[in-house]
Amino acid sequence: MIKYGIAASLALLATLAHADGDYISPTNDRVRVSLGIMDLSSTTTLQVDSTTGTPGTVVNGEDQLGLSKDNIEPKIQAMVRAGSRNRIFFDYFTLDRTGNATLTEPIVFRDALLQVGDPVQSLLNFRVLGITYAYSFYRSEKLEFSAMLGADSVDIQAQVKVQSPVQHVNQMQDLAGPFPAPGLDATWVLSKRFYVDARVQYLSLHFDNLDGSLGILEFDALYRFRPNVSFALGYTDVKAHLSDDQSTSGGYFDLDTKGPQFFVRVAF
Repeated sequence: MIKYGIAASLALLATLAHADGDYISPTNDRVRVSLGIMDLSSTTTLQVDSTTGTPGTVVNGEDQLGLSKDNIEPKIQAMVRAGSRNRIFFDYFTLDRTGNATLTEPIVFRDALLQVGDPVQSLLNFRVLGITYAYSFYRSEKLEFSAMLGADSVDIQAQVKVQSPVQHVNQMQDLAGPFPAPGLDATWVLSKRFYVDARVQYLSLHFDNLDGSLGILEFDALYRFRPNVSFALGYTDVKAHLSDDQSTSGGYFDLDTKGPQFFVRVAF
């Protein structure tokens, strides 16, 4: 549904963008909206303990549960500049996957023991909603460097189901936590029509019973087709680790997802 909404949004933004005018430097953008797609390749490791504290089986999500390794996902980002050096970024990252597999070894997942030969249906949803403040400590017509501090909300939801004549299982685990992720952002204007953006954010933290780390790397090359419209080809890499040591809801998730991205940016 999100993917279809992006197509409609791009059509609307294109009608609002000016077709002519001066090519103002991207370091002077007051508002920008970026919408597109990411072609992601993912690896996932997870362990979901029982409510009694029994350790779950360490599972490779792609090889053992059949989760898809390659996915097309939406790219959504917005920026608003307040004054000459202050900016606010809004980001939404989603990776929703399902899988089907026949087990070749027993797996303990939550309070269920899944047996060899069980037909397993799996689901793994990973979402990051981020609001990030950026202060430009250097800014010119050609270059802009910013220090960032983001408040990222991370949510991971895992589910396995078995529906067979001898077994009916439906187990779910949800881990979520806030991540105040610092980082750096840079824009380099190469010419009137070409510029590049780069961004890196990373934080490792311990919060109550939750341990986690989140790393985001993004690099984009943009071509300004019109003064307000740019086409971008880039690369993104997101690494997340989230673990919960509670005796009744323990477990951990490790996720590494990366790949090329293409988007259209409208800026004013």
